[in-house]
Amino acid sequence: MITLTDNAVAAFKTALSRASEPAEGFRIMVEAGGCAGFKYLMGLESVSREGDAITGTNGIKLFVDAGSQPHVAGMTVDFLTGLESSGFVFDNPNAREKCGCGKSFS
Repeated sequence: MITLTDNAVAAFKTALSRASEPAEGFRIMVEAGGCAGFKYLMGLESVSREGDAITGTNGIKLFVDAGSQPHVAGMTVDFLTGLESSGFVFDNPNAREKCGCGKSFS
C-alpha cells in the first residue's frame, strides 16, 4: 500500500527511538484541508483502530484508517534533508494536483 524509502525508514526509526512514550509505529492519515484540498497527517501510534490497514517495511509499522486508504494506496514516502528544511515528502500517484509545499493535494 505505501512504500518507504531507506531515508524514510531511517527517519522513522530515529523518531521511534526518541519518542517519550512507547509506540508501535506511525499513523498516516489524510483529511480535508491544506491549500489543495487534502492534507497529510502523520504521528506516532501505539495501537491499531477498527478498519485500519497495517503495513510496514524494514521493521516500521504503518497504520492507515479506512477513509485514508484510497488516498494513499501506491504512495511512496521519502525523507529529504536540505539546507533550509528537512522533512517527509509524499509521492502520491492518486494526487491530481499538489501545492508548492508538497504537504497537500487534490
